[in-house]
Amino acid sequence: MAKGTGKLKTGKVPATTRRLRIGLGIMLTLLLVVGGKLFFVQGLDVGGMAEAALNKRLTPVELPAQRGRIIDANGTVLASSVIRYNIVVDQTVNTKTAEFKRFNMQTDSIEVVSRSQGISELANLLGMDTAKVTEAVTGEKRYYVVAKDVKPDIEDRITKLRIPGVASEGISKRVYPNGSVAGGIVGFLKDGTTGQAGLEQTQEEKLKGTPGKRVFEIGADGLRIPVATDQLTPAVDGHDVKLTLNSDIQYFAQQAIQSQVNKLGAEWGVIVVMDTKTGNLVAMADTNAPDPNDPGRVDAKDRGVRAVTAAYEPGSVEKTITASALIEEGKSNPLEHFTIPPSYSVDGQTFTDSFEHGTEERTLAGILGWSMNTGTVMAGQRLSPEQRYEWLKKFGIGEAPDIGLPAEASGILATPDNWDSRQQYTVLFGQGVSQSTLQTVRAYQSIANNGVMLQPRLIDSYIAPGGTEEKVPAKDPRQVVSKETAQQVRDILESAVTEGQIKEAAIDGYRVGAKTGTSQAPREDGLPGFDGFTASMVGMAPMDDPRFIVEVVVQRPKGSIYGITNGPVFRSVMSQVLRTYNVPPSTGTPVRLPQFVK
Repeated sequence: MAKGTGKLKTGKVPATTRRLRIGLGIMLTLLLVVGGKLFFVQGLDVGGMAEAALNKRLTPVELPAQRGRIIDANGTVLASSVIRYNIVVDQTVNTKTAEFKRFNMQTDSIEVVSRSQGISELANLLGMDTAKVTEAVTGEKRYYVVAKDVKPDIEDRITKLRIPGVASEGISKRVYPNGSVAGGIVGFLKDGTTGQAGLEQTQEEKLKGTPGKRVFEIGADGLRIPVATDQLTPAVDGHDVKLTLNSDIQYFAQQAIQSQVNKLGAEWGVIVVMDTKTGNLVAMADTNAPDPNDPGRVDAKDRGVRAVTAAYEPGSVEKTITASALIEEGKSNPLEHFTIPPSYSVDGQTFTDSFEHGTEERTLAGILGWSMNTGTVMAGQRLSPEQRYEWLKKFGIGEAPDIGLPAEASGILATPDNWDSRQQYTVLFGQGVSQSTLQTVRAYQSIANNGVMLQPRLIDSYIAPGGTEEKVPAKDPRQVVSKETAQQVRDILESAVTEGQIKEAAIDGYRVGAKTGTSQAPREDGLPGFDGFTASMVGMAPMDDPRFIVEVVVQRPKGSIYGITNGPVFRSVMSQVLRTYNVPPSTGTPVRLPQFVK
């Protein structure tokens, strides 16, 4: 033994030391392997495994855009959307989570919350019984609806609870505060999301907006990671669609036409009100109008807008176009004398009037004032068939109004080479041609507006979410007849009220011009022949400077054709419109063109 060392000089390492060194070596080797692997995976990530893992944890949630409103000219809401949420749960996650963590904004720390506490907080926010909420979140279903129609502020507070397995689904709920007022025009949605009828359908792209998105991370246990990724792309709400309609006048007109149709036992009725100076549609009233909140309560045939979809033979209201063409072409004037026999024959075709008369001396004004087919054919034959066709086209017959509604009718206007020997004359008084109510109103608007035809307007503007308003441009106006011709035709229409057969259209304090129309209605079964008739009245006021046009149409009223009148309805609606817009009473002297030649 060496002095002072206390160690054996044997030259050998003890067994315990060797085992220790071997163990340390193995541990170092393992650490190198694991560290290298971690560096390879997390540092180099050659296979994109980290990104794949992150993507697997990321959960996107769509944030619905709020659908734009549909409002009338005064801002009255006809359709609007509210954002609501369904609160849903993955029961397999919630049931198996006894407690969870969430970030407490007030204490700026992570807190541990028991499942029962989370359920109690959720029940409190939903206003539900805790036992019912516990039952709803417990089980093996991967998807279960806990509550529906939850308001956004409540949904936001529920989201902040961070309860495992509980999530929200945004939904857009459409409401129609005015019910059936303009119901067919406004339309409704399919499955509560996509426009299926009316403006809801045609204005879908403007109304629907662009959904947003929220992306956050969910751990393997199904819990949201409190301080991890939380990306938000806000939704862009849809545009509001502002209409030219006045909902008060629309309501009044709907009540008036519904009462008339009920009284006459008619199939349907329509009233159109237009501002002659702008082409703006103030009202388009239908009978049996649908309530967009529950459109299925009315038949499918009643869910559209017949003012633009229903084309029919207009009857004698078309005589105004014939008179306009004759005057503009220099082939007649309001006071020209005509000798009218009891019946009139031309080219083998015989025409009579709706009332019996002997041979009479009439003016052109008198022919229209008493709605004589005989005199209209006698004067109208001065126009060649090509001229008759071209003038109907100039007044917009055969051309859909294009106001932004589905299924707008163009009507039927055959070319002269397709007219038979009778049709070439019947088109002069509104038979053998078909058109919608709005097409007739558009033609009369040009007469009221000194011969200038304006594009009918239903959609006034689009309003962006920020409030910027974009006016919808109308087609360029076109001069149909001269100002002088338009004035002469207005004198004829006013004389039909003051001296002619339409005295029932008169309104105290206002000068009025009007024309009636009656035509046979084709059979509904598609077979040849007719079944009932269509009765209409269209007029304008005040004749000093016409501001509004109103047309009233009823289809297949019951009873004698001679007992049907739309005069009281026309007078009621026109009076209401003039009062609503504070149109001053007439000051000029009413026109009284002689109807007979003395």
